[in-house]
Amino acid sequence: MRKLSCIITDDEPVACKVLKEFIEQVPYLQLTGQFENVRKTDLFLKENKADVLLLDIQMPGITGLEYLKNATIQPLVILTTAYPNYALEGYELNIIDYLLKPIAFDRFTKAVQKAKEYTELREAPLGNHQSPWLFVRSEKRIEKVELKDILYIESLGNYVNICTTGRNIIAYLTLKGIESQLPANEFIKIHQSYLVNFSKIDSIEGNHLKIGDKSLVISRNYKDELMQMVEQKLLRR
Repeated sequence: MRKLSCIITDDEPVACKVLKEFIEQVPYLQLTGQFENVRKTDLFLKENKADVLLLDIQMPGITGLEYLKNATIQPLVILTTAYPNYALEGYELNIIDYLLKPIAFDRFTKAVQKAKEYTELREAPLGNHQSPWLFVRSEKRIEKVELKDILYIESLGNYVNICTTGRNIIAYLTLKGIESQLPANEFIKIHQSYLVNFSKIDSIEGNHLKIGDKSLVISRNYKDELMQMVEQKLLRR
């Protein structure tokens, strides 16, 4: 496993010092940048690649959450903050984890371990679609999932619900992380919270589609791409 490049964005020198020391203690992490605001972070990411962004929320000017809502280039994000009330909003933006200050080292290692696992999944051979299945971590087990059995995948913040023909699997992944490992011509995002197996769609009516007895909402932002795929399969006179 290669080292994960990390950048810190925090306007508090003490918090930066702690995170820097933590990174130095984890063999698979490497600090490649440290910034006191998101503008400098954004400029850095336009010219450089980073795997993990340790991002504070409350900073002068643009907050960490405001940045995430508009960022076009985004590594895996771990929020670091003294405020617990932003957790739900953070997970809705597909962050990897949410660390409350003062941050304990063991809690930090759990967060970066998630980032490591996501990166390994994303860079695994499955990304070349060489395998019809994948493994996911669910509770204390690692479960095998056949791609052909997946009906849809639902985002649950820091987890996903993989709904298959025979069972539901709650996996410790983000929707963004698992989407990058699935064949783009077979799985399509229809909503910020839903990824569906195109071959399992039974019908589409208005802004809803049906898969079995489940009706899913199609977001306006994703409908055009869905309908383009449908057009390719649509029979005509």
